[in-house]
Amino acid sequence: MEADYVIVGAGSAGCALANRLSDANKSVLVIEFGGSDAGPLIQMPAALSYPMNMSRYDWGYRTEPEPYLGGRKLVCPRGKVVGGSSSINGMVYVRGHAKDFDTWADMGAGGWSYADVVPYFERMETWNDAGHGGDSNWRGRDGPLHVTRGPMHNQLVRAFIEAGKEAGYQTTSDYNGQKQEGFGPMEHTIHRGQRWSSAKAYLKPALERPNCDLIRGLVHKIVFSENRAIGVEIKSAGVMQIVHARCEVIVAASSINSPKLLMLSGIGPAAHLREHGIPIITDRAGVGQNLQDHLELYLQMAASKPVSLYKYWNLISKAGIGLSWLLGGQGLGASNHFESCAFIRSAAGVEYPDLQYHFLPLAVRYDGKVAAEGHGFQVHVGPMRSPSRGQVTLKSSDPNMPPNILFNYMSHEKDWIDFRKAIKLTREIFAQKAFSQFIKHEIQPGSHVQTEDELNGFIKEHVESAYHPCGTCKMGSTEDPMAVVDPFNSVIGVDSLRVADSSIFPSITNGNLNGPSIMVGEKASDHILGKLALPKSNKLAWISENWRTEQR
Repeated sequence: MEADYVIVGAGSAGCALANRLSDANKSVLVIEFGGSDAGPLIQMPAALSYPMNMSRYDWGYRTEPEPYLGGRKLVCPRGKVVGGSSSINGMVYVRGHAKDFDTWADMGAGGWSYADVVPYFERMETWNDAGHGGDSNWRGRDGPLHVTRGPMHNQLVRAFIEAGKEAGYQTTSDYNGQKQEGFGPMEHTIHRGQRWSSAKAYLKPALERPNCDLIRGLVHKIVFSENRAIGVEIKSAGVMQIVHARCEVIVAASSINSPKLLMLSGIGPAAHLREHGIPIITDRAGVGQNLQDHLELYLQMAASKPVSLYKYWNLISKAGIGLSWLLGGQGLGASNHFESCAFIRSAAGVEYPDLQYHFLPLAVRYDGKVAAEGHGFQVHVGPMRSPSRGQVTLKSSDPNMPPNILFNYMSHEKDWIDFRKAIKLTREIFAQKAFSQFIKHEIQPGSHVQTEDELNGFIKEHVESAYHPCGTCKMGSTEDPMAVVDPFNSVIGVDSLRVADSSIFPSITNGNLNGPSIMVGEKASDHILGKLALPKSNKLAWISENWRTEQR
């Protein structure tokens, strides 16, 4: 039970770390509490609503009562399975915008600007010209992570892009290339009709090497010798034991469980640790703070024609889709059905996109409940850069207890302004000619919801997490009192301990977070191995030259 590197968490970043470190002839032990990712409910893309709602695969976290949402407790799914949240997510692949990473560097995360991270995105991707489309000069061609697009056979998917054009917005052939802004096809971590999680891309090849192993168990705390991390204490198969790290311990347990583990180990706000009787290793005020997420709303339309996926929403059709997928990884089961999307700016004076759209040719919730209206379609829309901040704190010193999670959603007036704008702009898109032959009426929020108070009431009742928590072990300068890790992923104030997952994001990135989380694992592996960073990119992202004066 000893290795050069002990990685806590087999999630998006942890799997990438295991692969890159073991490929450098270092011995690696990965510790994961969750079980196997085998089975059609995880591997079939169209079944995405199942694993994130199953206790077998999900930690089942819920927030504390959110004070600005009428005391609602929102779900916060996190993957409790090999592959982590990359095994239960919606499989949408977004790198993030160039300005997101430049902001990280401005906030003290030197070496993490856009020019610094683009080479790591390219290293991790396999981009295929054939049938893919996109910006070939900006994409990786031989990385472990396969990135694909859906077939876009459904005419509603194409109508969404056309409506954006008619409304005067930009289009983009590849939002992960030079130009994020605009309407275009959405990208997925799907390969040969199956979910292509971090476990498949990175961990399973690594486990074929003699120097990489996976241990099942719950890590109770990090073990220190004075100020140096020397291993972790785990409970595995009912037995407590210590797994020793000859070189370093790397925490990659998610933006919820990573700060929890640091605090249980004596790293965090000193007063909070004393409340729970935890001996203090180092006082880091930022552990568990800076919690961020994306919120979103569904705007749903009833369809005037039977053109949506509702025609397949019955047991016989579902069985046929499942059989076609099982026999050849083909058909409707091979797509997550988020096949078109958009990134737009909400107002003149906004430099780069601050609203994201996922279009779906079915009116359905993440929990699998369809609209009572029958045929319909919807778009998920939400602001990208909320100023609201929350926190993860300990409920108890018992490692088996979940932490307290409070996002403070909608605690800033800008959140309400942004969501009202999002609803207005979305209604305008649906009012374009491209949708005129398909729309019967607005299901949600309903055309009667118009005034500021009515919109605020709808937002308060219906807004949901997009499941993108991050920021709770903020990366920054060692002089920043709220920073938890330095730009080399090392925990400030101790030795031989690093954190590498979405918890280190200083600020949330545009879009879905699985891609940037994997990138963190890729880049952190070079820091850990003492390698020179990949050469900086000289590519410049597209920014509208009229952003100061025009919204589109």
